Order: sequence, then structure tokens, then C-alpha cells
Amino acid sequence: MFTGIIQKTGKIVEIRRSGGSGRLVIEASPWKSPLVLGESIAVNGCCLTVAAMDGSQLSFDVLDETFRKTSLGEKRSGQKVNLERALCVGDSLGGHFVTGHVDGIGEVREIKQIGRDWSFRINASSELLRGMVPKGSIALDGISLTIVELTGEYFSVHIIPHTIEETALGGLKSGATVNLETDMIGKYVQRFLRGADAAGRLTLEKLRDAGFA
Repeated sequence: MFTGIIQKTGKIVEIRRSGGSGRLVIEASPWKSPLVLGESIAVNGCCLTVAAMDGSQLSFDVLDETFRKTSLGEKRSGQKVNLERALCVGDSLGGHFVTGHVDGIGEVREIKQIGRDWSFRINASSELLRGMVPKGSIALDGISLTIVELTGEYFSVHIIPHTIEETALGGLKSGATVNLETDMIGKYVQRFLRGADAAGRLTLEKLRDAGFA
């Protein structure tokens, strides 16, 4: 479990793919509390396991399915990625609950500056968009953000200068792909709605009984 608050960025050193698996090697500065083998790290929002450590380099074993279904498969050596260690009991929850299980990818269609902030417009599939709500939470490349605008084709988020400077978002251009994970609570609500009775009736009482109200 993660929070979507990026702790640092790393640089991809190497990506090796062979058959149904691969290895991702990332260089990152030291952590305040040393990492241990087997620890979970969210890399651009993908929950991966530290398989090896060599100085400042971290290695992760990655399934071919992960490369295919996330933006990691399009990354190249030298590119920056967002990193976050798994949440520990007692840690501050500054963003929202993020599982590190990417739901799909989106495409950056527009980046524009608005005053001192930045607006990103992201195209996504209708299935992903149905799991979003205006002012709701979205994890974009592992970053906890708030949805500003939502249509049937895209959503937008506003980024403050600190986030641009301290994450890998500053290196994105129009046409880039990003990992998306929709809000966990929204998924449960969506699942509940799909299980409504044959008449499709939804009442406040049903939502309350299910713990949503």
C-alpha cells in the first residue's frame, strides 16, 4: 500500500527483457532508512519488489505483462521515474490509498501553464474514465492528484510547481504515456452499483448498509 506522495525520483540505468520476464535497474540516491531485499517500491505507480542492490542501483524483476500493460514497457535508459516506499503502520497519509496495481495507461494530450501552475490533459479509455469523478483522486505515474475536469474522452489535473520539480512529471511531453490507478473506494462503489438488483434501484439505505454513506 502506498500514498501517492513521491519520496524521490530515480534514473533508469537498464531495461532487459527476455521471453516472459525482464529486469529493471534504477539508480537512486540513498534513503534515510536503508532499503532491504524484498521490499516493495512503487516505480511510476507500479508496485515492484527489490530483487538486488548494488551501491546506488536497485534491480527489480518485472513480468512481461507488467511491461505490456503499463508505461514501463516504453521507458528507456536515462529517463526519470517516481519512487515511493510502501506505507508502514503509523506513517502519515498525505495523499490517498494507492495499491500500486495500475489499472491502465493514459496519454498526455496537452500540457499548458496556468499562472504558476500546470494543467495536464490526459486521454484515457472509457472504462478508466467511468471509475473517476470530478474532484476525486487519481494516481498518475504514482502521484496522488485531484481530478479537475472529466469528460467522456479525457480528464485533467493541475500540478503545482513543487510537484513538477520533485517528480518525473516535468520531463513529460505531449504524447507520452502515463500509468493510471483510479481511487480504491470508487472501485468498490462501482462494483456495488453493478450488483444492484434487476430493477437497477439504488437507495441511500443500500449505500449505507454497504458502508458508503
